[in-house]
Amino acid sequence: MVRVDNSLVRGTVERVWDDAVLTSLSEFVSIPALSPIFDENWAASGHLDAAVEHVRRWLVARNIEGASAEILRLPGKSPVLLFDVPPTGEVRADAGTVLLYGHLDKQPPVGGWGEGLGPWTPVQRDGRLYGRGAADDGYSGYAATAALEAVRAAGVPHARCVVLLETSEESGSIHLPAYLERYADKLGPVSLVVCLDSGGQDYERLWLTTSLRGLVSTTVTVKVLESGQHSGMASGIVPSSFRIMRMLLDRLEDSKTGEVLLPEMHGDVPAERLAEIKAMAALAPGAAKAVFPLVAGMSPASDDDVELLLNNSWRPTLSVIGGAGFPLPEEAGNVLRTDTTFTLSFRLPPTASPPAALAALEKALTTDVPYGAQVSLSRSEEGLGWNAPVMAPWLESTLDSVSQTVFGGNPWLTMRLGGSIPFMGTLAERYPEAQFVVTGALSADSNAHVPDEWLNIAQAKRVTEAVAHIVAAHARG
Repeated sequence: MVRVDNSLVRGTVERVWDDAVLTSLSEFVSIPALSPIFDENWAASGHLDAAVEHVRRWLVARNIEGASAEILRLPGKSPVLLFDVPPTGEVRADAGTVLLYGHLDKQPPVGGWGEGLGPWTPVQRDGRLYGRGAADDGYSGYAATAALEAVRAAGVPHARCVVLLETSEESGSIHLPAYLERYADKLGPVSLVVCLDSGGQDYERLWLTTSLRGLVSTTVTVKVLESGQHSGMASGIVPSSFRIMRMLLDRLEDSKTGEVLLPEMHGDVPAERLAEIKAMAALAPGAAKAVFPLVAGMSPASDDDVELLLNNSWRPTLSVIGGAGFPLPEEAGNVLRTDTTFTLSFRLPPTASPPAALAALEKALTTDVPYGAQVSLSRSEEGLGWNAPVMAPWLESTLDSVSQTVFGGNPWLTMRLGGSIPFMGTLAERYPEAQFVVTGALSADSNAHVPDEWLNIAQAKRVTEAVAHIVAAHARG
């Protein structure tokens, strides 16, 4: 077994982050690179292209021997950045390719940022880097590259590594499958996937995500009138579009319990995941209830920690994430509105089939519509879930070692993510023998997708250091 000098790894990680990453990552924050679903004119606006080019230039400037940075483009698809780093030293014959994944597209800015902060204004304060995309997921490509530099500085071998940074993840990775198909030869035989688009429950240890929920969503419009009418004249004769929408939602969800009623959106919980959930609940009683800023007097969906964790990881849930057709309260008149529009987002168990779930959703919304109202669907989206494969012995022992050398003896833990990274499900289908390390520097208070998004710089460095050790260990097997 080759011993890795942790002082060289840590010193390189600190130097690269302090001297190069933070400046470039801050500049990346200032680019309003909205994901395609939030910017239909993304190709014309050029912000995604600017983000990819910005990171490409940084990668080239690192001068890693033999490495190449290439922007891949397919017609009508947002770009992908591929950083190909050749192997060093003697590695096992079946080492294959290490794929280090992240994304450069961003969520919308959202209002209500704190004083002195803004989505496109990078601010370093108290060990944090604020700004949209700093944590989700702009840091990932920088961290992956710094980890490779650290492995090389320590003088130990690593297999061929490819850093893949896409630009449609926040839109459900809608453009990525085409790239995986077209450029499969460029990726080669992937044997390890490192995804830095996740996180954990604290900043004290390395967290591994062992499952990700899938998703389906659609925007549904219920229309009842060609033009708005005085509510005193029309109500009682014309059913309101909101009431019909409510009736349709009752087909999808039990409003008293939150249970999703479509069988196609459910899936069995594997025994090993249930055991992990019970262990997590026992380790941190009450943590699932306390992590989110509930308003005074508000209670969570259950008093049972296990039930809350199951709800958030292996049961389907519905969130109404957008609406239209409503005037602002101060502008509302006595009008029976023509239509109501909701965007419905379902999180699915990792093993559920998103295509089957979406088909069932569309059928439930458009079949036997009350009163014959017009229902139209748009912006439908689906994404695969993911359940981790059995962990290889070399990876488990490396994680144990990293817990001691990088995280001060705090043991690594697993979590099940309620969100989605559709790319992981896609990769699992394509590379069924690969090992997966889904981790990251985020925690619940990192504010991904909401105002005041921030990256914990110290944790990002520790995660970078951990990835360096994992990549080095992979080469030996």
